[in-house]
Amino acid sequence: MQMPDHPRNGDSTPPPLMPMAPLPQGRLQGRKAFRQAVRDALCHAASGATGWREIILSDASFADWPLGERSVVEALHAWARHGQRLTLLARRYDDVPRLHPRFVQWRRTWSHKVEARACPAADAGDLPSVLWAAPWALHRLNPLHSLCISGSEAERRALLREELDGWLARSTPGFAATTLGL
Repeated sequence: MQMPDHPRNGDSTPPPLMPMAPLPQGRLQGRKAFRQAVRDALCHAASGATGWREIILSDASFADWPLGERSVVEALHAWARHGQRLTLLARRYDDVPRLHPRFVQWRRTWSHKVEARACPAADAGDLPSVLWAAPWALHRLNPLHSLCISGSEAERRALLREELDGWLARSTPGFAATTLGL
């Protein structure tokens, strides 16, 4: 999904959105498949018609997520216009500014809709790697090999949400939108 920075020739109507790929259901394997599933999910969230008012992104570091890609940031920007809350959960955010500078800038712009939480004492292998929304979820069961399961099954999404809520309850604020220097 691409949106121009400025309207062309005085035209203020945005270009039509590209048709969305259906979200994957079932098992996925490989880094490429995982990253594409994240892109596709955020494109669906951006459409506004799918009810993705809340999104939770959870990972130990987000190092291999496509968060810094232009298309992902554009999708998040479109989602933020109608979405209510994005929650980030990580062990640490140390690498995020270096690996995903576009995302960091987007996070500053939309800080009123983004809550970032950290669990620095968690073992990197214990923190779930998940993209969760009410209608669909992507769970990376094995981050090393990007073995994932995705889908819209209500029971699986409810169990994932319970697990995420447990981690969020043990977390503290992290990854401030701005940093103040002395």
